[in-house]
Amino acid sequence: MTGVKTTCPYCGVGCGVIAKPDGTIKGDPDHPANYGRLCSKGSALGETIDLDGRLLAPQILGRSAGWNDALDLVATKFSAAIRDHGPDSVAFYVSGQLLTEDYYVANKLMKGYIGSANIDTNSRLCMASSVAGHKRAFGTDTVPGTYEDLEQADLIVLVGSNLAWCHPVLFQRISAAKDARPEMRIVNIDPRKTATSDLADLHLQINADGDAALFNGLLRHLADTDALDQPYIDAHVNGFDAAIAAAAGDPTLSGLTADEIAQFYALWAGTKKVVTVYSQGVNQSTSGTDKVNAIINCHLATGRIGKPGMGPFSVTGQPNAMGGREVGGLANMLANHLDIENPDHRDAVQTAWSSPTICTKPGLKAVDLFQACADGKIKALWIISTNPAVSLPDADGVSAAIKNVPFTVVTDIMARTDTGDLADVLLPATGWGEKNGTVTNSERRISRQRAFLPAPAHARPDWKIICDVAQRMGFDGFGFETPADVFAEYVATTALSRDFGKDLDLTALDGADYESLEAVQWPVGGKTRFFADGGFYHPDGKARMIAVTPPAQSNGKFILNTGRNRDQWHTMTRTGKSARLGAHLAEPYVEIHPDDAAEMGVDTAELVTVYGPKGKAIFRALITTNVGRGSLFAPLHWTRQQSASGVVNSAIGPRTDPISGQPATKSTQVDAGKCPVAWYGFAVSANAMQPSRPYHAIAKTGTGWQAECAGMKAPHDWELEARNITATKGGDAAVLHDAATGDVRVAIIKDNKIAALFFASTTPVVVARQHAASLIGTDVAGLAALAGRAAADMPDPGATVCACFNVGVNTLRDAIGQGANTVAALGKATCAGTNCGSCKPELAALIAQFQIPVAAE
Repeated sequence: MTGVKTTCPYCGVGCGVIAKPDGTIKGDPDHPANYGRLCSKGSALGETIDLDGRLLAPQILGRSAGWNDALDLVATKFSAAIRDHGPDSVAFYVSGQLLTEDYYVANKLMKGYIGSANIDTNSRLCMASSVAGHKRAFGTDTVPGTYEDLEQADLIVLVGSNLAWCHPVLFQRISAAKDARPEMRIVNIDPRKTATSDLADLHLQINADGDAALFNGLLRHLADTDALDQPYIDAHVNGFDAAIAAAAGDPTLSGLTADEIAQFYALWAGTKKVVTVYSQGVNQSTSGTDKVNAIINCHLATGRIGKPGMGPFSVTGQPNAMGGREVGGLANMLANHLDIENPDHRDAVQTAWSSPTICTKPGLKAVDLFQACADGKIKALWIISTNPAVSLPDADGVSAAIKNVPFTVVTDIMARTDTGDLADVLLPATGWGEKNGTVTNSERRISRQRAFLPAPAHARPDWKIICDVAQRMGFDGFGFETPADVFAEYVATTALSRDFGKDLDLTALDGADYESLEAVQWPVGGKTRFFADGGFYHPDGKARMIAVTPPAQSNGKFILNTGRNRDQWHTMTRTGKSARLGAHLAEPYVEIHPDDAAEMGVDTAELVTVYGPKGKAIFRALITTNVGRGSLFAPLHWTRQQSASGVVNSAIGPRTDPISGQPATKSTQVDAGKCPVAWYGFAVSANAMQPSRPYHAIAKTGTGWQAECAGMKAPHDWELEARNITATKGGDAAVLHDAATGDVRVAIIKDNKIAALFFASTTPVVVARQHAASLIGTDVAGLAALAGRAAADMPDPGATVCACFNVGVNTLRDAIGQGANTVAALGKATCAGTNCGSCKPELAALIAQFQIPVAAE
């Protein structure tokens, strides 16, 4: 079999993939998003398609059930809630990981048949501020540019975007373009120094939420230096005078020095072909929409939009955040970029759907939706393909809110998630590789996801589950037989967008062969960019510059910023299955500046408690100058399934942008302090572990599982503690306990093989973790295993740096010692950095640290 052409299910880049049922994965060289490139996560997709932990049959109150019973119950409960309490008493919370066909039928059911707009999506957490900013500026949610602009620009400004880790293939495309044209300049604007910063010619370590002040200042500078495109403004832009007047503030409120600001402004003003790429650091803010418009203002004022190598560019976080926007997946949108508030739009959509009703007002946005659950207003809730008990701010409060709903349904691929554990009914969905449909990436390109695996056991596609419930509720209009049928209806309805003078028009795909559909950018068959010659979607055809007032700067003790790791995705239901993806950063951590750590009395790898407005979380301390004084950074991936105390959103308050409703997860005022720990532990086991200690974090290894843990008091019996943590019964135990140092080492041997190892100390455990994991299942002597490091004849590769090829730091250090003193040479010697390239900044840092100086002649 040559493989099936499909699309990666991770970020919004939308990479083409060629996949086989045996798990063989490679990039599609013909797909215009990636041209064969894949990141570490995409390369490891074959390691995530097993059925371990899958939900394979419906469950009612924790017991397996048949589909008919489960679907009848869901339909009955939702119908009863609507009858007794009205349409707004029910809600759907869906996901940017759904396919467009799934999104379409869910939106049609809620808005056109139930008659409420209470359907929101985890894309609210990702790009709602961009949607709001686009609509304010352009009149519709239009991304003006294409990925090719990144290669054609002379200046790329990356704002609040760690592209190297979060959109690695776009980072690779930019890196290759800069290699080809060294004169290209890159500016990285981010409160943290990240892997992306290493590619930049200029890193501006801005204050949290300092972006509006910086771009307001840029707008003023453009006006003061005669760098405006006055003909473009006169012909195509409204609101210029008010925007300029509002931009009179002090740009040093951004936290940057006057010299840094002047350098950036001169570069931006003096370079015609500029692309400003922005992501969650802009969007996830109480002023996210204003920050988006402050950026767009500068492009409108200079006419640098819609032309090759020019424009503002929002890169989305999820594989189908854009597809969800197209079909109205957000609570404040109708399908086809039409507006709920517009009665003509509502009538047209209702007519197209032949539906009995239509929502008349926007529904509840994500944070408000779960507050309504807490307040008892939502009587029936359906959560599809997402994990809000972890991913929303105030995660503990959201969990309690879900518990408070009288009837909750969760559709997922996994049997155990933090959200699924709260459900009355669980419905098993097909996952990536098992389902068919379409997704739309950040440059408006529609691609097919195709099945190359059979649906396991009783799992069904999301669109089918939704349609089955709709029909049981007595609604016509959901008799689709295939996802192609859904797509065809959706494509036909986009004629409404065209008829109302909007941007989304897919009617050229009417009658297209769904199975052979190639990746296609909309508007289909038309221009690939928008707005070079105006043509905006406000009634007068002009864009609007928005007067932006920068927010006051936070003055809390610490500002907590959250984000992604290089090798993990969201709440790790997929990536957590891959041992090599987990080997890079295997537990929740918090980045702390050395001076702040010293004030707290925290040393490297000790535990830190972060106290937020409504909850707290515990992290491993990573002391680094990558963050500034008073700043903390922690990743978002860990759930209660892997680390009960490491859920970062437990420490994030539910603040939102008042326009977009997007939560502010990048700038929470918190306190932090050293966690009072009596002992630290590390364990590896052939068995799945769930230590349930005050702190723990589990991860898969190549031989089983590993766990980091800690306790508040020393146990009386270390062997029993080791067995409990490693979930190991029987066998013989070798125990070493040094009472003077407090060090403890336990090896459990079963059938003459190492079944588990446990190491504990009063300080963070120092042990060769990869080596210890490799001993599970071997016949190495127990005492040798307890040494915690490799013997001379068993070289330890060390902590993983390159996840694509599983290359460890010790292997890299040896290669550097043998003369591999460039990233290219290191790649040739070890393969590290030769696939996705995301580890190249770490490779460069290792070379600087370990290369042998050349003696002067």
